[in-house]
Amino acid sequence: MKQTLLKNKTSTQQLSTAAEKNNIGQTVVNEHNIIELIYQNKFNNIKDCLIPQELADKYNSIVNTNKDNLDNLQSNIDTTVDQDLFDQNNRLNWFMPAEYKQLDIEDYVLGLCETPEQKQRVDYELSLFKSHAMIDVLQFLKYMVDTLRKNNIVWGVGRGSSVASYVLYLLGVHKVDSIKYNLDPTEFLR
Repeated sequence: MKQTLLKNKTSTQQLSTAAEKNNIGQTVVNEHNIIELIYQNKFNNIKDCLIPQELADKYNSIVNTNKDNLDNLQSNIDTTVDQDLFDQNNRLNWFMPAEYKQLDIEDYVLGLCETPEQKQRVDYELSLFKSHAMIDVLQFLKYMVDTLRKNNIVWGVGRGSSVASYVLYLLGVHKVDSIKYNLDPTEFLR
C-alpha cells in the first residue's frame, strides 16, 4: 500500500504521542489520529504524515472541495479570552455553507406554519432566539439536520428542554410537537 511520508522532525515529534511507529521507526497515523491532530492543531498538512494514501486522498479531497470552510479548523483559538468576547468574535464563523448563513431562517420557519396558533408560537420563540442572539444557531441547526438527512444518519427523538421549542420541532431537531403537548417555550431558553 502506497503511503505518504513525514517530511520534517517537528511533525514527527508532534505525532509521536498521538500515533504509533512502524517496524522501521516511522510515525504512522490512522483516521482517529488524524482527527485528534486536527482538533489539537498539531500540523497544517496531513500529507506531511505517514498515512495510507487512501486516507490522505480522502482528507485532501474534502479540503479541496470545501477550502474556504476548513480554514476555520486550522486557526488558533486564544483560550484566555473572556467567554462573551470569544462568542462575539466567533459568532459569524459558523462552519456551514454560505447558503445556510444567508438563509432567512425566520421566514423559512414561519413558512412552515400551517395555523395561526403555530405562527403565533413561532413568532414568540423567534423573539426569544433573537433576544439571546441565537438566530445563527437556528441556521446551523437547519444545516445540521439537512446534512444528517442527506447522509441517512439517525438522531434522537428529542432530549431535555429543547423539546419545548416548536421552532426546533419545525426544523427537525426533535420530534416532539410542543404545541400539542402544551410545553412552555421558556423552558428551553431560560
